[in-house]
Amino acid sequence: MNSRVTMILAGLLLLGAVFVGYWGLVVSRQPPPPAPVAQPATPGTVEKTVATAEDQTRQPVVVLAHDVPPFVALSAADLTLERLRTVPPGSLTSIDQAVGRTPWRALAGGTWLSDESFTTGGALARMIHPDERALAVAVDEVIGAAGQLSPGDYVDVLLFLRQDATNLQQSAQIAVPAMRVLAVGDQLGLTNDGKPASPALSADERIKQDQRRLAARTVVLAVPEQLLSRMMLATQVGTLRLAVRSSEEQRLARYWAGDQDSQATIDAANSNLFQFTQLALGSGPASPATHGGGTRRAVEVIRGNQVTQQTP
Repeated sequence: MNSRVTMILAGLLLLGAVFVGYWGLVVSRQPPPPAPVAQPATPGTVEKTVATAEDQTRQPVVVLAHDVPPFVALSAADLTLERLRTVPPGSLTSIDQAVGRTPWRALAGGTWLSDESFTTGGALARMIHPDERALAVAVDEVIGAAGQLSPGDYVDVLLFLRQDATNLQQSAQIAVPAMRVLAVGDQLGLTNDGKPASPALSADERIKQDQRRLAARTVVLAVPEQLLSRMMLATQVGTLRLAVRSSEEQRLARYWAGDQDSQATIDAANSNLFQFTQLALGSGPASPATHGGGTRRAVEVIRGNQVTQQTP
């Protein structure tokens, strides 16, 4: 009996092994399921994905929707928000910051707004500080450094006085040192907020402007208020030259950083000037008067083209 059961069990196991082997052979011969085919992305889906990614890196900036005239308060219809990757310094970021404010000059559509957009003054007035004055000087190819001056350069104003009946000794001297060039012809530099004083130009317009700069006959300088009279006299009594100073002095960088050296410029002008009376065609320097054993500095009194020295 035990042998019979054992044989039956062995037969069943044999049949099971044959069945499993056959099933494995059948399964191995079946082709693999086809790989899923990727559906091509539609252009709209790609654009939405890119736009969403870009929106996360952009910041809102208030921009004019169209040209606006001066002296008219802005409304919400005049403004729009644009999202920029790089936000201009000082720009407004909310429409509420500009609604109801009045620009004092005409602004073109697409202009981004800042607090400077609502300040008064023209281009030159916005390029100088309260202790400076913008003064135009007539130049030619010789006076204006062969037409190579550019806004932002620094120049020394040289004065040459010829010998004549009223000026017994010819002289060449620095009348006013380290003057910042604001404009050459119609080419302006940057305003005090760091923005170009002139609107953006196309490539062709920039070429034309450079040609006009080479042929410019006027240069506008930023003159310290205390040296304004001296500069005016120098333009009338002798021959001027503008000597360009090296950019390695970093004067423009210090100016933008808020380093005001107007007083240093005035002191240097006073110490280097040779016989200031010659600027007004005077007869010569007056020696200081003494009183009570002390020395008092004489005061120059200018009347028209005559200079006298008076001791207080």
